[in-house]
Amino acid sequence: MRALVVTVPGGPEALTLQTVPDLTVGAGDIRIEVAAAGVNRADVQQRLGLYPSPAGAPAWPGLEVSGIVTEIGTAVTRFAVGDRVCALLAGGGYATEAVVHQDLALPVPAALDLVDAAALPEALATVWSNVFMSAGLTAGQTLLVHGGASGIGTTAIQLARLAGARVLVTAGSAEKLAVCGELGAEVLINYREQDFVAEVLAATGGHGADVILDIMGGSYAARNVAALALGGTIMVIANQSGEDAVFNPFHLMQKRGRYWGTTLRARPAVEKAAIMAELQALVWPWLESGGLRPVVDSRYSFADAADAHRRLEASAHVGKIVLVP
Repeated sequence: MRALVVTVPGGPEALTLQTVPDLTVGAGDIRIEVAAAGVNRADVQQRLGLYPSPAGAPAWPGLEVSGIVTEIGTAVTRFAVGDRVCALLAGGGYATEAVVHQDLALPVPAALDLVDAAALPEALATVWSNVFMSAGLTAGQTLLVHGGASGIGTTAIQLARLAGARVLVTAGSAEKLAVCGELGAEVLINYREQDFVAEVLAATGGHGADVILDIMGGSYAARNVAALALGGTIMVIANQSGEDAVFNPFHLMQKRGRYWGTTLRARPAVEKAAIMAELQALVWPWLESGGLRPVVDSRYSFADAADAHRRLEASAHVGKIVLVP
């Protein structure tokens, strides 16, 4: 098999296509012939040598794939050879094949393009586990999404709207905000030109956001607390600002709020399996009906993986970028 390997950490050019040994299929595993792999910021961190694959996972990047099942383990009951699937990985997606436990894979609906399906697992699992399973967003509440035009953002907008919540977003251009509006966001805030705290409070009559999904981290901490509703939750899933979080705890106490940081990749397999099970039960019907769709910005071949990473790092994309072997 072939994989995009990082032998020496560095820039996008550090991704090199090499031949690697085939992976072993365990009793509960499936082997997938990869149709596409989703590109995530965690992959960039891994390329830089800052976020290695966890123990037991392949050394090369890639947290999600779509493709065709070509082999099943002796204990597999959920899939058969020939099935179209997408899967959440701890690593190893940037390859022509991937091996994953059956509980971390989901069937790709017949009407959905198989390559586009690679954009689903990581974003759906991240948004669902944070916004709904942890923060408990419900119909009638308000969700503020930072980075609304990202893969996470475009997914969060759709899920929240389908669940009956109101969505406010921040993004850095009129073009990105327009996409967010088309997906169902009601309040569109250009963070380069507007104060998102003032805009959120104005749009909610002073109530604030019940849940805030934050990819910026430290630099937004105090402002997120100011924009939070009474009893609300701030879910921090990344620290793209690279800064420490500094805010007055008393202000959070006054809101009786929660400031909650999570990751997905390092969670135990049993927790990931629980998330995937909820996705299949509660979210997959929306996907099958067409009410939910992956937003794919662009497709790159493995040979052009460096350009895919450059586009991601420049934040030039809207939705997800996928790599096609």
